[in-house]
Amino acid sequence: MSRNLVFILIGLCALLIARCSTTAPDQLESEVLDTSIQALPLEVISPADNPTTPEKVALGKLLFYDPILSGNKDVACATCHHPNHGYAEFRDLSIGVNGTGLSSKRKFNTPNDIPFVKRNAHTILNTAFNGINPKNEYQPDQAPMFWDSRVNSLESQALEPIKALEEMRGRAYEQDEILDEVVRRLKEIPTYQALFDQAFLEEDAISIANLGKALAAFERSLVTPNTRFDRYLRGDEDALSFSEKDGFRRFKNVGCANCHNGSMLSDFKPHVLGMQENNKLAAPDSGTQGTFGFRTPSLRNLRFTSPYMHNGKFYSLKGVLEFYEELAGGQSRNKHVPKEQLDPLIKKLTITMQDIGPIVSFFNALNDTTFDRSIPESVPSGLNVGGNIE
Repeated sequence: MSRNLVFILIGLCALLIARCSTTAPDQLESEVLDTSIQALPLEVISPADNPTTPEKVALGKLLFYDPILSGNKDVACATCHHPNHGYAEFRDLSIGVNGTGLSSKRKFNTPNDIPFVKRNAHTILNTAFNGINPKNEYQPDQAPMFWDSRVNSLESQALEPIKALEEMRGRAYEQDEILDEVVRRLKEIPTYQALFDQAFLEEDAISIANLGKALAAFERSLVTPNTRFDRYLRGDEDALSFSEKDGFRRFKNVGCANCHNGSMLSDFKPHVLGMQENNKLAAPDSGTQGTFGFRTPSLRNLRFTSPYMHNGKFYSLKGVLEFYEELAGGQSRNKHVPKEQLDPLIKKLTITMQDIGPIVSFFNALNDTTFDRSIPESVPSGLNVGGNIE
C-alpha cells in the first residue's frame, strides 16, 4: 500500500470520527429515517396525454356519481367510494351489483347470485400520488393501482370496476361488451355530449379512453396535502403533540417505516404478511401473482377508511398493530402461507404493546378533512345519484 493511500485513509477516518463526536446518536438515526418520509407535494402532476382542466374534473365528478356506468344502472363509483366515508366505505368487502344501501348498511337484494367484491375498497383520496418515492418523484402514467398493482395509472384504474362482474358490470353484459355499451348510453344523453365536447375539444369526444381520462381527472383532484403531519414536516414544530411526535419516533424505530415510507407512507410494493382469509370469499385470495402478497397501503386518512387490510379484517388501528406485534414473532395466520414465505422485512419489526398507543396517536395526525365532500344534486342520466344507496 502506498504512503499516499495510507494518508488518505487516515484522513477519511479522522473525518468520520469528528462527525460522530459532534453528532448525537439519536440525531444520526433521525437523519437516516427522516429522509424517507416527506410532506405531500402541494401540486399534482398529470399525465402528458391527460392534463387536468376544470372541465374534465367537473365531467369526471358527474360520471363518478352516475350509475349509467354500470350494467344494471344501479351502481356508481361513489357507491363504494363515498365522500361521507373518506371515498372508501365502512365495510370489509364491498357489495356492488344487486345491492341496496350505503357502506355498512348495504345489503344484497333478494334473490342474489352476485359474490362480494374480492377486496376492501381503497380510498381514492391521494391516489393522485400513487407510486411516489421518498424523493417525491412519480410518474402518473405508471402509478400502481389496486391491492395487487394489476394496472398502472388512474386512467386505467377507473375503467376496471366497470368491467368487473361483482363491482359494476353484473350479468347483463360480457366484460368485452360493457365499455362499448356505456359509451353508447352516454352518446344518447345531450348533456354528456356537450360536457365531453367542452372537456376534450375533439370530434367524437365520448370514447372509452376519454371516459377513463375524465374519471381520473376528478380522482386526481381529491388530495389532502395539509395534514398536521405535513405541516410538521414543513417546519411547524407545534403542529404535532408530544405523544404524536413520540409515536412518529416509535413508528420509525420499530420498523414500520421500512414499508410505510415516502410522502404517501407506502413503498407501493407487495409484501407477504400471512393475513387470515375473509370467510365471505369462496376461495383464498392469493394476492399479487399468486404470492399472497398485497401492496402496502397508504396510512393517510385512516380515520375515514376503517376497516383495514386488503380484506377488511380489522376494524381498529389497535387491532392492526397487535397483528404486526404478533407477526414480528414470525407466525403466519394464513394456512396457505408458511412462515418461510413471510416477507423478510418482518424480521426487522420490533413493535411491542408499549408502542401501540403512541403510534395510533401519530396516525391521528395523518387525517385531513378538507377534501371535496360535495355531492351533485343530480346526474345527467336522471338516475339515482350514487346508485341505489338509499
